[in-house]
Formats: sequence, structure tokens, C-alpha cells
Amino acid sequence: MTGRRKFLKDALITGTATLLVKPNVGAAQPAAVNKGPAVGRPSPALVAAETEAPSLNEAPATDAAHIGNPGSDFMVDLLRIANIDYVAAMPGSTFRGIHESIVNYAGDTHPQLIVCTHEEASAAIAHGYAKVAGKPMACLVHSTVGLQHASMAIYNAWCDRVPMMVLAGNMADAAKRRPGVEWYHTAQDLGALVRDYTKWDDYPMSLQAYAESFMRAYTMSVTSPMEPVLMVLDTELQEQPIADPRDIRVPPLREPSPPVGSPDALAAAASLICNAKAPVIVADRAVRTQAAMDMLVKLAESLNAPVIDLLGRMNFPTNHYLNHSSLQAKLLKEADVILALEVGDVWGLTETVPDTISRPSTPRAKSDVKVISISTAYLYGKSNMQDAERYYAPTLPIAGDAEASLPELLHAVLTTMTPAQRNAAGARTEPMRQAFEKMRNNAREAATLAWDGSPVSTARLCQEVWNAIRHEDWALVSPPNPISMWPQRLWDFTKAYQFIGSGGGYGVGYGAPAAVGAALAHRDAGRIAVNIQTDGDLMVLPGVLWTAAHHSVPLLTVMHNNRAWHQETMHIQRMSSRRDRHPERGTIGTVLHDPPIDYAAMAKSMGMWAEGPISNPADLGPALARAMAQVKSGKPALVDVLTQPR
Repeated sequence: MTGRRKFLKDALITGTATLLVKPNVGAAQPAAVNKGPAVGRPSPALVAAETEAPSLNEAPATDAAHIGNPGSDFMVDLLRIANIDYVAAMPGSTFRGIHESIVNYAGDTHPQLIVCTHEEASAAIAHGYAKVAGKPMACLVHSTVGLQHASMAIYNAWCDRVPMMVLAGNMADAAKRRPGVEWYHTAQDLGALVRDYTKWDDYPMSLQAYAESFMRAYTMSVTSPMEPVLMVLDTELQEQPIADPRDIRVPPLREPSPPVGSPDALAAAASLICNAKAPVIVADRAVRTQAAMDMLVKLAESLNAPVIDLLGRMNFPTNHYLNHSSLQAKLLKEADVILALEVGDVWGLTETVPDTISRPSTPRAKSDVKVISISTAYLYGKSNMQDAERYYAPTLPIAGDAEASLPELLHAVLTTMTPAQRNAAGARTEPMRQAFEKMRNNAREAATLAWDGSPVSTARLCQEVWNAIRHEDWALVSPPNPISMWPQRLWDFTKAYQFIGSGGGYGVGYGAPAAVGAALAHRDAGRIAVNIQTDGDLMVLPGVLWTAAHHSVPLLTVMHNNRAWHQETMHIQRMSSRRDRHPERGTIGTVLHDPPIDYAAMAKSMGMWAEGPISNPADLGPALARAMAQVKSGKPALVDVLTQPR
């Protein structure tokens, strides 16, 4: 049906227009997840839609089989007000109303539907997107079965402290369910499936309640600590017409300022760290914007304190002389004061548990080390999922957002430091530079081992990728650990957006779809994304390659194809050795080479340019150049590389 009503215009006419505009646009915005546009402003497309809205005297449908003003159109307007550009979804009948509104009422432009082949991919794409775009993305899931499929990716985002709008269809009225499938695909309390790892969920039963709930959910999701939220969309609420849009009042979208550590606590932190003889800064999920990275650099330089980047985010430039991440064990052992910024495992900075039979705790730091922890973890938590890690009582715990607290902390340090302390900090400059150069040279030397070996070494793979992208506006959108953190050890990361960070809950299947979501955000910003993709992870959700091709997401995927889950191989070998059995049988159930998987053929079958498998390292550079030509033309490409086991 043409000429649908624009419900936002209705709100304007009924005198609630000021409620739909974010106030204080020029004021400082709360930090989102990474560098990206400010959230919460009505988009230009939405303003245009309001201007071109049809008359409110639109004739109602002439018969009961047709609807001119379904509730799902209003739900789409709320997505527009929240400036949500994309909604990822595998189709499902319980959200057919809002699906149709997106593609017809919104014209599949704002928001645009990102078509997925699995609900876990939908949620993981939203996860990766948010970490780059600096604002949430939404995903639609089909009631019980869809939410269970998506649950692993939602859990990853929960552990990673990433905002996400999960919209799940459901049919509440049992009297209106058709026999069979509609009963299996309905829950009385759908939110219970993921309540342990979402920040908030609700099941509103009227459009007025939906408007209020949606604004609450969005606001809670983007308030530190950021987390996924769940909105249940009742099928009848989506599909039934609105009696009178003027009866609905949309609350204003007003985001709280991020929590900042108290001035007294930050002054105490400055005093401790300025008096330290061997201070160390440890950053985990601390930095979301370039401004925050620059602020952290200034703080480290003012103290000449080495920085350990745990890579929950891209916290610190890798080519800066104070980035000593590879010297973590040595630095923690020598530190007298540790400043922990949004560190998920503060206990793990001072002690550890080895993988032995008895697993005794062993120290990593001095017994009298002073630990300052600035984190939003003190503001919120749940008990069932153990992502909070082992409890540790730091010397000075500060409840606040680390990024938002950095300006006040830097000011406190600069005003606290005495001339003697400045001289002591200055004396650390040359030793810090020398240690950095030695660390980088050791990494370069280690990278030359097996340089010409076949299959290709992970160091060679990473350096060939670096040569292919280094002169572009690039970003790495894959986690660091499966490739021994070679990019962070060898590449020059200087911008906050150049690395997506770790994957949160370490669930297998995160990497490929999160890379597509991140690449989608980078595409909108005019950047090229590269994903060094592990083989076992891709096999969980290979259909995401089709999504990348279907939506022309320019992503360079380079397969780290070592034909096994090698970490699991080593676990079985370790168990076999302890039990005096057969370590050589550790490959049973942990390898992927009988038969071998042709990832290039898989990618081609889904419409993606692909090449490989490549085992000769001399062939890798030219193959990457050909792949980059595809990516620079706006298409995804995959290069399959046979790599050496870790």
C-alpha cells in the first residue's frame, strides 16, 4: 500500500517535536565504543521523510485484509530517531511486520537490512560494527529458535562491553497462534534465554510502552558499561494498525554523560603514580576514540611510564617508544605502582594460575605493589556468567569510565608533579627508548625464522599483508591471538580505529562476521578493512562470506589456514602426557585436513573473488596485490594461505 503515514510527523503536529530532537547537540557527547559519528541525532534522511510525509488525512484501508498504518512502521521511525543505520537479520516470521516496514516504508535505506544466513552472524556483525562506528547496530532474531542461535554472539558482545539492540519477534496471545510451529517458536518469557548476559530486556505490549521501552533500552545500552539489550517485538503489535498516532508520545532521546571518577580519587591516583619509581600503565577496554588515545599518550609521556596494551581495544600506538606490551611479564614484576584502565582481570596483573595438575596461584608482581584501577566494572555486574574474573581489591579502586576520566587524571598528574618528580620521569626517557627499540628488533628478528618456509609462517603472512595495505587508510578487524600478535609487534598502529580489539567471550565463530560488521562501518568511513581469518572460526559461520559479497563490503580476508584447532590439539597432547598415554593421538578430533577444505572455492561459490590455497610464500605478495585491487574497487576478496601450525 502506498502513501503510508509518517508517525514522526504526527508527533511534530501534536506538539511533541522538541521531544524528538537531541538537546545540547553542541555539548560534549558521551564516548561511544570507538571513533564514529555522534549517536542519537535525527538523520537528514528522516528529516526529509518528515517533510515529504503524505497527508494525515490518508484514507484508511478499505477492507480488513489491508493495513495502511501498521505498528511496525512506528518501530522503524524509532530506529531512525536513534540513528541506527543497519539492521542485520536472517528472515523469520515473528518479525515479518518490521521486516516489511524496513524494506518498503524505509525503502531499505535508513535503516538498511543486512541479509544474513544465521542469527549468530546477525548479532556478531552488529558487534563488530559498533566497535568501529561508535554507535549500536540492531539485529532481528526469530523468537525462541533465532534468539538461541544468536545467543553466543550476544554473549561475546556482553563480555566485550559492546552496545547492541537485539530485536526479537514473539507472539504473546496464545489464542491467535496457528497450530504447530507458532507454538514451538514462542516463549512466555523470551528474555530469560539471554537475561544473564544482556543489560536489560523488556516485552512492551502497546506502542506507547514500546516507545518508552525502546528509548530506555537504547540509553542503557550506550551508557558505560555498555552492553547488549533485548527488545521483544510482539507480532500483533507489529502487524495491527494504529488507531490514532496522535495518542503516542515519544520520549526524548537523551543519553547520560559517562561516569567520571571523583576528583578526590583521581587526585589520589595522581599522587601515587607521580611518586612511583617504576610506574606501569595497563590498558584493556579503555580507549574508544582518537582523542582518548592521544590523551593516554600524553599521560604516559608526562610520567615516562611504559604502557602494556592488553588489546581489548586499540589503546596505544604500537610505534610509540612507551608501548612495551611484549615486556609485560618483566614490567609487572618490577612495578611499584600499576595504573589499570578498564582492565577486566585486575587480579591477573599481580598473580596467575599455571596449567598444571594442582594449579597453584603464583605471583607476577611484588607483594607490596600498589594498584590503581579505574573501571566501570564497579558500577554494574551479574553473577551467573563469570566474565568478572577473580576478585581483587586494588589499593585504589575508582568507579568511573576510564576514557571519560583521563582528562581529569592527566590534569591531576600535571599539577601534582614536583620538579624532582619531573626530573625522575625525564631520566626514564632514554632507558624506555632503548627497551622499546630492543623489543621491536627482537620481534623483527623472530619474524625472520622460517621466513621462506612452506607452508607460510604467520610472521611472513602478516608482513606480506602489511606491505599490501600500509599505504592505504587501513584497519585490522580480526583478533590478535591466533596469529601470535604479529601485527601489533611489527605494524605501525597509530589510530584508534585501526584495530577492532579482542572478541569478548572468545566464542569460536566471532571472527568472520564481526569482521564483516566492522568492515561495513569502515566502508562508510572510506577505509579499507583487512581480516586475518582463522580456518576453524570461519567454518562456524561460512555464510557470512555471502553477506559480504551480497552487500559489496570491501573486506580483504586472508585465511590463516593451518588446518586444525591447534590450541585444542595441544590441550589433548598435554592431557595424554600427564596420563602417560599417546600424545601423538592429540590430532584426533582437532584437525581439519581429511578432507582438506577449499576456502577459495567456498568463497567463489558465494560470489566473492578468491585465490588459493597458497603455500609458497613468494606467491603471497602478488596474490594480495590482486585481492587489494578488488577491495579498492568496492568488493570483498579472499586469499587462502596454507600456514604453519602455531
